[in-house]
Amino acid sequence: MSVWFVTGASRGLGAEITREALDRGHRVIATARDRSAVLRAYGTEPDGLLAVSADVTEPEQLAAAVRSGLEAFGRIDVVVNNAGYGLVGAIEETSDAAARALFDVNVFGVLNTLRATLPTLRAQRSGHVLNIGSVGGFATAPAVGLYGASKFALEGISEALHGELAPLGVRVTIVEPGGLRTDFLSGSSLQVEQASIEDYAAGAGPVRDALARNDGRQPGDPVKAAKAVVDVAEAPEPPLRLQLGADAVERVEAKLDLVRRELDQWREVAVSVAL
Repeated sequence: MSVWFVTGASRGLGAEITREALDRGHRVIATARDRSAVLRAYGTEPDGLLAVSADVTEPEQLAAAVRSGLEAFGRIDVVVNNAGYGLVGAIEETSDAAARALFDVNVFGVLNTLRATLPTLRAQRSGHVLNIGSVGGFATAPAVGLYGASKFALEGISEALHGELAPLGVRVTIVEPGGLRTDFLSGSSLQVEQASIEDYAAGAGPVRDALARNDGRQPGDPVKAAKAVVDVAEAPEPPLRLQLGADAVERVEAKLDLVRRELDQWREVAVSVAL
């Protein structure tokens, strides 16, 4: 059985991944800013679970969590970068402070976690990094551009990491969920910037309204999503990308169609710059 290191494990998809991994007999180092939140999610500390307090924006806390996990279980096989949150607001409406705080968690938090865990995976010459992105990191939308940008960054990091770690026997998968029926659209996981510029009512307004209406109505089942994530971690040849949900597949296909259509339309201009 494998040893998992999961960030943001106290609720949402992170909690479901932790639960599914434990149910299959894996051991899990489950982190959250407060370990008591992880314990509340399960009502107890079941066999195979090590709950650890670790804020992904604090490298020292992550290093301590890794040390605790290695002392308890001797190794780390699967790293799940799940901690993160959403941000709603047109690009111009979003404050610099809000944008930087978002990237501190969604991007630099991942980098901090990788720096803490990858030395162990490299030394073992084995392991699997699962970066929980979003379909919004492949095809974003008005009003969620900064959140999408943070997940686009995760895509770029993951693609490069895939090439860097493959020769060392460590695999990388980007998970791109669509709408999952978690608390992601609630105030606990979604920050909303004030709609302060009237000109953006037409472009960003419909997405703002849809997100406000959709909390608790998302089409995806987080329990099934967690099963799919653990299935991929157990697969002998995992993909670089895994979409979760029919809505995610539809958005990815639409983006690929658009890119292909514009590439063909502007191909002559694109190749005309050759010497």
